[in-house]
Amino acid sequence: MINQRPIRVLLADAAPMQRSGLRAILTAAAPPAGAAEIVVAGETGDGGEAADLARRLLPDVLIADFALPRVDGLGVARAVTGAGLPVRVLLITDHGTDEDALAAIAAGASGFLLKNAPAEELTTAVRTVAAGGAVITPLVLARILARVADALPAPETKGELDALTEREREVLVHVARGHSNAEIAAALQVSETTIKTHVGHVLTKLRLRDRTQAVVLAYETGLVKPGA
Repeated sequence: MINQRPIRVLLADAAPMQRSGLRAILTAAAPPAGAAEIVVAGETGDGGEAADLARRLLPDVLIADFALPRVDGLGVARAVTGAGLPVRVLLITDHGTDEDALAAIAAGASGFLLKNAPAEELTTAVRTVAAGGAVITPLVLARILARVADALPAPETKGELDALTEREREVLVHVARGHSNAEIAAALQVSETTIKTHVGHVLTKLRLRDRTQAVVLAYETGLVKPGA
């Protein structure tokens, strides 16, 4: 069996004990069967240094606290995504407000998680984000989806999706429901490479930066409804 490349993580938190705890959680548990192990490629307590380390180390995932000195977590996420780095950002915080979650998405983060999340939720979030998915802590996501449902636009705004083929719309629905490329491929009985191509076309046609923005648009246009 060929060993998968480890998922490399960069930690950015001003509290050394918090970084130590994150490191212990991420590296303690054995990976699920067939999954890659998680390794910590570096760590820092400074937001400015976090952005620099992301450029130098190119980790798969940067876990950054909202509250960092010099440059906060949102600023770090903007710097990383704005530079076009192949680094996914997972922001963590003590305060799970809807506004913070929406700000994280707007900054380009692929994940938003509370610091008191269970260890398994953290490791699952890292794996999901590294694989190209998006994660928002469940309680906050439920509130955001309720708000989106209340503010769904009129049906005519669905014209934004007219550029998509039927298969691309189908793929977007799966993405909005949080399915990975592998899960979508299995559901549609095509190769994972084909799904990656469809997702790329969806993002390009709709002028979206990543899957997180695709999820938001799918709900905003009414293509997918909460609970459906």
